[in-house]
Amino acid sequence: MVDANTDVTGLLERMQGGDERASGQLVPFVYDELRRLAGHYMRGERDDHTLQPTALVHEAYLKLTDQRSVQWAGRTHFVAVAATAMRRILLDHARRHRAEKRGGGRKATLVDKLAIAKEREIDLIALDQALVRLAVIDERKARLVELRFFGGLNIEETAAALDVSPTTVKRDWRFARAWLQRELDGAAGE
Repeated sequence: MVDANTDVTGLLERMQGGDERASGQLVPFVYDELRRLAGHYMRGERDDHTLQPTALVHEAYLKLTDQRSVQWAGRTHFVAVAATAMRRILLDHARRHRAEKRGGGRKATLVDKLAIAKEREIDLIALDQALVRLAVIDERKARLVELRFFGGLNIEETAAALDVSPTTVKRDWRFARAWLQRELDGAAGE
């Protein structure tokens, strides 16, 4: 049996080198994982959201496979970048929706794993702005939140994507959750 991680790394290298067929060959190795990520993202979206998980996967995949400047480090790196791409796609969608409604905010439900509040509705754009502020203070912690909350990665997957120990991920996760809770509570009170 061939190692799927090795296949993905090889395909990513070929894709980066300009092999047009590698992109199509990559799909079977990453589609289920990207679909899981999209489902994770979409669970927090409003019921009448016009973007479907499959469309989110396809749009993100097109963005990823068009990247020539990224030095792909393997499957985990690809999935981490996919999580970022999906987050940006949804944020762009939320901004367009907000602009159409002239000030109406798009809400996302933060799951309790972020420990901000169970089933509390928050503005996805406010969360993004808080993550931008966190990145100024500590870019790795902001990236960690992106991978864990938006990407749905577990402690070990996040550690591999960030090239740190699982203990560091746990410590940074505790800090980031507390920091975000403070920031979002402050934003809600304004």
